[in-house]
Amino acid sequence: MHATRRTRLRGRLSDAELDALLVTKRVNVRYLTGFTGSVGALLVTAESAVLAVDDRYAEQAADEVADVELVVTRGDDWLRERGRGARLGLESHDLSWDRALALAGLLDARVEPAPAHVETLRQVKDAAELAALRRACAITDGAFAHLCGRLGPGLTEREVARLLHHTLTELGAHDQAFEAIVASGPHSARPHHRATDRRLAAGDVVKLDFGALVEGYHADMTRMVALGAPDPELERVFAVVRRAQEAGVAAVTDGVPAKTVDAACREHIAAAGYGERFPHGTGHGLGLEIHEAPVLRQEAGATLRAGMTVTVEPGVYLPGLGGVRIEDTVAVTGGSADVLTRSPRDLVRL
Repeated sequence: MHATRRTRLRGRLSDAELDALLVTKRVNVRYLTGFTGSVGALLVTAESAVLAVDDRYAEQAADEVADVELVVTRGDDWLRERGRGARLGLESHDLSWDRALALAGLLDARVEPAPAHVETLRQVKDAAELAALRRACAITDGAFAHLCGRLGPGLTEREVARLLHHTLTELGAHDQAFEAIVASGPHSARPHHRATDRRLAAGDVVKLDFGALVEGYHADMTRMVALGAPDPELERVFAVVRRAQEAGVAAVTDGVPAKTVDAACREHIAAAGYGERFPHGTGHGLGLEIHEAPVLRQEAGATLRAGMTVTVEPGVYLPGLGGVRIEDTVAVTGGSADVLTRSPRDLVRL
Protein backbone atom coordinates (compact mmCIF):
# COMPACT_ATOMS: atom_id res chain seq x y z
CA MET A 1 0.00 0.00 0.00
CA HIS A 2 2.60 2.60 1.05
CA ALA A 3 5.03 1.38 -1.60
CA THR A 4 2.33 1.85 -4.24
CA ARG A 5 1.79 5.41 -3.05
CA ARG A 6 5.51 6.15 -3.31
CA THR A 7 5.56 4.71 -6.82
CA ARG A 8 2.78 7.09 -7.81
CA LEU A 9 4.73 9.96 -6.30
CA ARG A 10 7.82 9.03 -8.33
CA GLY A 11 5.77 9.40 -11.47
CA ARG A 12 4.91 12.95 -10.47
CA LEU A 13 8.54 13.74 -9.65
CA SER A 14 9.63 12.47 -13.05
CA ASP A 15 7.04 14.67 -14.76
CA ALA A 16 8.33 17.64 -12.73
CA GLU A 17 11.96 16.78 -13.65
CA LEU A 18 12.90 16.36 -9.99
CA ASP A 19 15.47 13.80 -8.86
CA ALA A 20 14.09 13.66 -5.31
CA LEU A 21 11.54 15.13 -2.93
CA LEU A 22 12.12 15.82 0.75
CA VAL A 23 8.77 15.19 2.44
CA THR A 24 8.50 17.05 5.74
CA LYS A 25 4.77 17.55 6.27
CA ARG A 26 3.77 15.08 8.96
CA VAL A 27 0.58 13.73 7.35
CA ASN A 28 2.41 13.30 4.04
CA VAL A 29 5.14 11.25 5.73
CA ARG A 30 2.40 9.12 7.29
CA TYR A 31 0.64 8.69 3.95
CA LEU A 32 3.82 7.47 2.24
CA THR A 33 5.26 5.28 5.01
CA GLY A 34 2.74 4.59 7.79
CA PHE A 35 4.89 6.40 10.36
CA THR A 36 2.65 8.17 12.88
CA GLY A 37 5.25 10.06 14.89
CA SER A 38 5.23 13.83 15.09
CA VAL A 39 8.79 14.40 13.83
CA GLY A 40 10.37 12.85 10.74
CA ALA A 41 11.45 13.51 7.17
CA LEU A 42 11.26 11.25 4.13
CA LEU A 43 13.55 11.48 1.12
CA VAL A 44 12.00 9.90 -1.97
CA THR A 45 14.18 9.36 -5.04
CA ALA A 46 13.63 7.39 -8.23
CA GLU A 47 15.24 4.31 -6.67
CA SER A 48 14.77 4.54 -2.91
CA ALA A 49 13.10 6.06 0.12
CA VAL A 50 14.82 7.02 3.37
CA LEU A 51 13.00 7.96 6.56
CA ALA A 52 14.92 10.01 9.11
CA VAL A 53 13.71 10.27 12.72
CA ASP A 54 15.40 11.27 15.93
CA ASP A 55 16.14 8.78 18.69
CA ARG A 56 12.82 9.42 20.48
CA TYR A 57 11.02 7.69 17.60
CA ALA A 58 13.55 5.01 16.62
CA GLU A 59 11.60 2.08 18.09
CA GLN A 60 8.25 3.36 16.86
CA ALA A 61 9.53 3.88 13.33
CA ALA A 62 11.06 0.41 13.27
CA ASP A 63 7.70 -1.07 14.29
CA GLU A 64 5.57 0.95 11.87
CA VAL A 65 7.78 1.15 8.78
CA ALA A 66 9.26 -2.01 7.33
CA ASP A 67 9.98 -1.21 3.69
CA VAL A 68 12.14 1.92 3.66
CA GLU A 69 15.63 2.64 4.93
CA LEU A 70 15.55 4.10 8.45
CA VAL A 71 18.07 6.67 9.68
CA VAL A 72 18.11 7.69 13.34
CA THR A 73 19.66 11.13 13.57
CA ARG A 74 19.20 14.72 14.60
CA GLY A 75 19.70 17.50 12.09
CA ASP A 76 20.04 17.28 8.32
CA ASP A 77 23.55 15.93 7.82
CA TRP A 78 22.10 12.59 6.65
CA LEU A 79 21.04 14.39 3.47
CA ARG A 80 24.54 15.55 2.56
CA GLU A 81 25.52 12.45 0.57
CA ARG A 82 22.05 11.28 -0.40
CA GLY A 83 21.10 14.63 -1.89
CA ARG A 84 24.42 15.59 -3.43
CA GLY A 85 24.11 16.71 -7.04
CA ALA A 86 20.38 16.14 -7.11
CA ARG A 87 17.60 18.40 -8.23
CA LEU A 88 15.81 18.31 -4.89
CA GLY A 89 12.23 19.42 -4.33
CA LEU A 90 11.13 20.78 -0.96
CA GLU A 91 7.60 20.93 0.42
CA SER A 92 7.66 24.72 0.38
CA HIS A 93 4.10 24.96 1.67
CA ASP A 94 5.25 23.27 4.89
CA LEU A 95 8.97 23.96 5.27
CA SER A 96 10.13 27.18 6.93
CA TRP A 97 12.16 29.64 4.86
CA ASP A 98 15.03 29.40 7.38
CA ARG A 99 15.24 25.62 7.02
CA ALA A 100 15.01 25.83 3.24
CA LEU A 101 17.96 28.23 3.21
CA ALA A 102 19.91 25.96 5.54
CA LEU A 103 19.31 22.96 3.30
CA ALA A 104 20.35 24.92 0.23
CA GLY A 105 23.60 25.80 1.98
CA LEU A 106 24.20 22.26 3.24
CA LEU A 107 23.67 20.38 -0.02
CA ASP A 108 25.53 20.55 -3.28
CA ALA A 109 22.16 20.34 -4.98
CA ARG A 110 19.62 22.41 -6.80
CA VAL A 111 16.96 23.01 -4.20
CA GLU A 112 13.58 24.25 -5.39
CA PRO A 113 10.00 24.56 -4.16
CA ALA A 114 7.82 21.55 -4.93
CA PRO A 115 4.50 22.10 -3.14
CA ALA A 116 1.47 19.83 -2.96
CA HIS A 117 2.77 16.80 -4.89
CA VAL A 118 1.71 14.43 -2.11
CA GLU A 119 -1.51 16.33 -1.41
CA THR A 120 -2.49 15.88 -5.06
CA LEU A 121 -2.11 12.12 -4.69
CA ARG A 122 -4.00 12.15 -1.40
CA GLN A 123 -7.11 13.60 -3.02
CA VAL A 124 -8.06 10.20 -4.47
CA LYS A 125 -8.41 7.68 -1.64
CA ASP A 126 -7.44 4.03 -1.93
CA ALA A 127 -9.44 1.15 -0.48
CA ALA A 128 -7.72 1.25 2.91
CA GLU A 129 -8.38 4.96 3.27
CA LEU A 130 -12.04 4.62 2.32
CA ALA A 131 -12.42 1.81 4.85
CA ALA A 132 -11.01 4.01 7.62
CA LEU A 133 -13.30 6.86 6.60
CA ARG A 134 -16.32 4.55 6.63
CA ARG A 135 -15.46 3.46 10.19
CA ALA A 136 -15.03 7.08 11.27
CA CYS A 137 -18.39 8.00 9.77
CA ALA A 138 -20.15 5.02 11.35
CA ILE A 139 -18.83 6.04 14.78
CA THR A 140 -19.97 9.61 14.12
CA ASP A 141 -23.46 8.33 13.33
CA GLY A 142 -23.46 6.24 16.50
CA ALA A 143 -22.43 9.21 18.62
CA PHE A 144 -25.25 11.33 17.20
CA ALA A 145 -27.84 8.65 17.93
CA HIS A 146 -26.54 8.37 21.50
CA LEU A 147 -26.55 12.14 21.96
CA CYS A 148 -30.15 12.49 20.80
CA GLY A 149 -31.16 10.34 23.78
CA ARG A 150 -29.36 12.69 26.18
CA LEU A 151 -29.93 16.17 24.75
CA GLY A 152 -32.37 18.54 26.42
CA PRO A 153 -32.92 21.93 27.99
CA GLY A 154 -30.57 22.80 30.84
CA LEU A 155 -27.36 21.33 29.43
CA THR A 156 -24.69 23.83 28.50
CA GLU A 157 -23.06 23.86 25.08
CA ARG A 158 -19.76 22.87 26.71
CA GLU A 159 -21.40 19.92 28.46
CA VAL A 160 -22.82 18.71 25.15
CA ALA A 161 -19.41 19.10 23.48
CA ARG A 162 -17.75 17.08 26.25
CA LEU A 163 -20.42 14.39 25.98
CA LEU A 164 -19.87 14.17 22.22
CA HIS A 165 -16.10 13.81 22.66
CA HIS A 166 -16.53 11.13 25.31
CA THR A 167 -19.08 9.20 23.26
CA LEU A 168 -16.91 9.22 20.13
CA THR A 169 -13.99 7.68 21.99
CA GLU A 170 -16.22 5.21 23.84
CA LEU A 171 -17.51 4.00 20.46
CA GLY A 172 -13.97 3.38 19.19
CA ALA A 173 -12.68 6.66 17.76
CA HIS A 174 -9.06 7.48 18.47
CA ASP A 175 -10.16 11.06 19.13
CA GLN A 176 -12.59 13.65 17.79
CA ALA A 177 -11.75 14.86 14.30
CA PHE A 178 -11.89 18.51 15.41
CA GLU A 179 -13.32 20.59 18.24
CA ALA A 180 -17.05 20.00 17.99
CA ILE A 181 -19.34 22.91 17.17
CA VAL A 182 -22.31 22.98 19.53
CA ALA A 183 -24.29 26.11 18.73
CA SER A 184 -27.67 26.63 20.39
CA GLY A 185 -30.38 29.22 19.87
CA PRO A 186 -29.01 32.47 18.38
CA HIS A 187 -25.49 31.00 18.49
CA SER A 188 -26.49 28.70 15.63
CA ALA A 189 -26.36 31.75 13.35
CA ARG A 190 -22.57 31.68 13.64
CA PRO A 191 -21.08 29.36 11.00
CA HIS A 192 -18.14 28.55 13.30
CA HIS A 193 -18.97 28.78 16.99
CA ARG A 194 -17.03 27.65 20.04
CA ALA A 195 -19.15 26.08 22.75
CA THR A 196 -19.98 28.31 25.71
CA ASP A 197 -21.75 28.00 29.05
CA ARG A 198 -25.06 29.00 27.46
CA ARG A 199 -27.75 26.57 28.57
CA LEU A 200 -29.96 24.95 25.98
CA ALA A 201 -33.56 26.12 26.24
CA ALA A 202 -36.98 25.04 24.99
CA GLY A 203 -37.53 26.36 21.47
CA ASP A 204 -33.83 26.30 20.58
CA VAL A 205 -32.46 24.85 17.41
CA VAL A 206 -29.06 23.30 18.06
CA LYS A 207 -26.40 22.94 15.38
CA LEU A 208 -24.05 19.98 15.95
CA ASP A 209 -20.96 19.82 13.73
CA PHE A 210 -18.54 17.05 14.73
CA GLY A 211 -16.79 13.88 13.63
CA ALA A 212 -14.69 10.90 14.67
CA LEU A 213 -10.98 10.40 14.03
CA VAL A 214 -10.09 6.80 13.10
CA GLU A 215 -6.59 5.69 12.07
CA GLY A 216 -5.78 9.29 11.23
CA TYR A 217 -8.86 9.79 9.03
CA HIS A 218 -11.47 12.46 9.75
CA ALA A 219 -15.26 12.28 9.54
CA ASP A 220 -17.36 15.45 9.39
CA MET A 221 -21.12 15.77 9.84
CA THR A 222 -23.59 18.50 10.82
CA ARG A 223 -27.10 17.85 12.04
CA MET A 224 -29.84 20.09 13.45
CA VAL A 225 -31.90 19.37 16.54
CA ALA A 226 -34.98 21.28 17.75
CA LEU A 227 -35.86 21.36 21.45
CA GLY A 228 -39.58 21.80 21.14
CA ALA A 229 -41.19 24.04 18.54
CA PRO A 230 -38.63 26.22 16.72
CA ASP A 231 -39.24 29.66 15.25
CA PRO A 232 -41.36 29.33 12.07
CA GLU A 233 -38.78 31.12 9.92
CA LEU A 234 -36.11 28.64 11.00
CA GLU A 235 -38.50 25.85 10.03
CA ARG A 236 -38.70 27.40 6.55
CA VAL A 237 -34.92 27.85 6.39
CA PHE A 238 -34.41 24.23 7.36
CA ALA A 239 -36.59 23.07 4.47
CA VAL A 240 -34.60 25.25 2.05
CA VAL A 241 -31.22 24.01 3.29
CA ARG A 242 -32.43 20.40 3.30
CA ARG A 243 -33.39 20.59 -0.37
CA ALA A 244 -30.20 22.47 -1.26
CA GLN A 245 -28.07 19.80 0.41
CA GLU A 246 -29.93 17.06 -1.46
CA ALA A 247 -29.21 18.90 -4.72
CA GLY A 248 -25.54 19.23 -3.85
CA VAL A 249 -25.15 15.55 -2.99
CA ALA A 250 -26.95 14.60 -6.21
CA ALA A 251 -24.41 16.66 -8.19
CA VAL A 252 -21.40 14.79 -6.77
CA THR A 253 -20.04 12.36 -9.36
CA ASP A 254 -16.86 11.56 -11.27
CA GLY A 255 -15.90 14.25 -13.77
CA VAL A 256 -18.08 17.04 -12.39
CA PRO A 257 -16.41 20.43 -11.73
CA ALA A 258 -16.30 21.12 -8.00
CA LYS A 259 -17.95 24.49 -8.54
CA THR A 260 -20.98 22.71 -10.03
CA VAL A 261 -21.74 21.15 -6.65
CA ASP A 262 -21.49 24.57 -5.02
CA ALA A 263 -23.79 26.04 -7.66
CA ALA A 264 -26.39 23.30 -7.12
CA CYS A 265 -26.67 24.31 -3.47
CA ARG A 266 -26.21 28.05 -3.89
CA GLU A 267 -28.78 28.49 -6.66
CA HIS A 268 -31.46 26.76 -4.62
CA ILE A 269 -30.76 28.90 -1.56
CA ALA A 270 -30.65 32.09 -3.63
CA ALA A 271 -33.97 31.26 -5.28
CA ALA A 272 -35.53 31.04 -1.81
CA GLY A 273 -34.27 34.54 -0.99
CA TYR A 274 -31.43 33.58 1.33
CA GLY A 275 -28.46 33.83 -1.04
CA GLU A 276 -26.71 36.51 1.02
CA ARG A 277 -27.04 34.35 4.12
CA PHE A 278 -24.92 31.52 2.68
CA PRO A 279 -21.45 33.00 3.26
CA HIS A 280 -19.14 29.99 2.89
CA GLY A 281 -18.25 27.36 0.33
CA THR A 282 -20.34 24.24 -0.04
CA GLY A 283 -17.65 21.84 1.08
CA HIS A 284 -14.09 20.58 1.20
CA GLY A 285 -12.06 17.45 0.82
CA LEU A 286 -11.14 15.47 3.93
CA GLY A 287 -9.01 12.49 4.86
CA LEU A 288 -5.77 12.62 6.84
CA GLU A 289 -6.64 16.29 7.38
CA ILE A 290 -10.05 17.69 8.18
CA HIS A 291 -9.66 20.25 5.38
CA GLU A 292 -8.01 19.03 2.19
CA ALA A 293 -8.30 19.64 -1.53
CA PRO A 294 -10.55 19.83 -3.42
CA VAL A 295 -12.71 22.69 -2.22
CA LEU A 296 -16.31 23.08 -3.34
CA ARG A 297 -16.95 26.78 -3.84
CA GLN A 298 -17.84 29.26 -6.55
CA GLU A 299 -14.27 29.89 -7.72
CA ALA A 300 -13.08 26.28 -7.44
CA GLY A 301 -11.09 25.02 -10.41
CA ALA A 302 -10.89 21.34 -9.46
CA THR A 303 -12.78 18.46 -11.06
CA LEU A 304 -14.16 15.68 -8.88
CA ARG A 305 -12.73 12.21 -9.46
CA ALA A 306 -13.86 8.80 -8.26
CA GLY A 307 -12.25 8.05 -4.91
CA MET A 308 -12.27 11.61 -3.66
CA THR A 309 -14.07 12.30 -0.39
CA VAL A 310 -15.73 15.67 0.20
CA THR A 311 -18.25 17.33 2.45
CA VAL A 312 -21.48 18.85 1.19
CA GLU A 313 -22.60 21.44 3.75
CA PRO A 314 -24.77 24.36 2.65
CA GLY A 315 -26.04 26.67 5.36
CA VAL A 316 -28.19 29.73 5.99
CA TYR A 317 -27.54 31.99 8.98
CA LEU A 318 -29.88 34.68 10.35
CA PRO A 319 -28.11 36.78 13.01
CA GLY A 320 -30.11 37.16 16.20
CA LEU A 321 -32.41 34.27 15.32
CA GLY A 322 -30.40 31.20 14.40
CA GLY A 323 -29.00 29.22 11.52
CA VAL A 324 -29.16 25.88 9.75
CA ARG A 325 -26.44 23.74 8.22
CA ILE A 326 -26.70 20.14 7.03
CA GLU A 327 -23.49 18.31 6.19
CA ASP A 328 -22.44 14.86 5.08
CA THR A 329 -19.17 13.20 4.23
CA VAL A 330 -19.51 11.90 0.67
CA ALA A 331 -17.34 9.62 -1.48
CA VAL A 332 -17.22 10.38 -5.20
CA THR A 333 -18.02 7.44 -7.48
CA GLY A 334 -18.70 6.96 -11.16
CA GLY A 335 -22.41 7.01 -10.41
CA SER A 336 -24.48 8.29 -7.51
CA ALA A 337 -22.53 9.74 -4.59
CA ASP A 338 -21.78 7.33 -1.74
CA VAL A 339 -22.92 9.17 1.40
CA LEU A 340 -20.78 7.88 4.26
CA THR A 341 -22.55 9.68 7.13
CA ARG A 342 -26.04 8.23 7.37
CA SER A 343 -27.76 9.86 10.33
CA PRO A 344 -31.27 11.19 9.58
CA ARG A 345 -31.07 14.57 7.83
CA ASP A 346 -34.52 15.75 8.83
CA LEU A 347 -34.80 18.16 11.73
CA VAL A 348 -34.63 16.00 14.86
CA ARG A 349 -37.33 17.08 17.30
CA LEU A 350 -36.78 16.34 20.96
